[in-house]
Amino acid sequence: MNINIFFIIISVGLATIFFAFKPLDIKQRTFVDVPIFELKSFTLYELNTKKLITIMKGDKAIRYNDRYKVSKIDYTDNSRKYLANMKADNGLFKDKIVNLVGNVDYNREDGLSFKTQEGSYNKETKVAYTNTDYISYMGTNKVVGSSLRYDSLLNRVKSKDVRAIYQLKEDNR
Repeated sequence: MNINIFFIIISVGLATIFFAFKPLDIKQRTFVDVPIFELKSFTLYELNTKKLITIMKGDKAIRYNDRYKVSKIDYTDNSRKYLANMKADNGLFKDKIVNLVGNVDYNREDGLSFKTQEGSYNKETKVAYTNTDYISYMGTNKVVGSSLRYDSLLNRVKSKDVRAIYQLKEDNR
């Protein structure tokens, strides 16, 4: 066998390997959003030196570095004058804001309540709001609208497309 034929066969073999086979494209993944822990049928209490501030209950919660994802959330805020309770199918608690999705039910100790499909509650400003249709009740009074912003500190409500049914109090003078 001629040495030239040997090098031609080796060169053709190496060229075939070079053009026919591609190197493995190994992608490295960085898992930034890894859950820290998971809770089932839980109750979390937030206390200060004077009283119980908040209670959060749920069927299941996943704790990430910056948030809680909760199913069947039941969140109670006791930090102000009136006790406020919110329930929903799913909730996300992040940066002092509770975002609720699915059958949201907000109830306050003084009798105000509203129901909607999506809502949020800012724990710092004590504002509950929704940009979806809602039904609000206070006693026998009923209000229906397309968005709601309720500031519990100032006791003010802003809404759009409002339709109200209310009972007038008679003046017995």
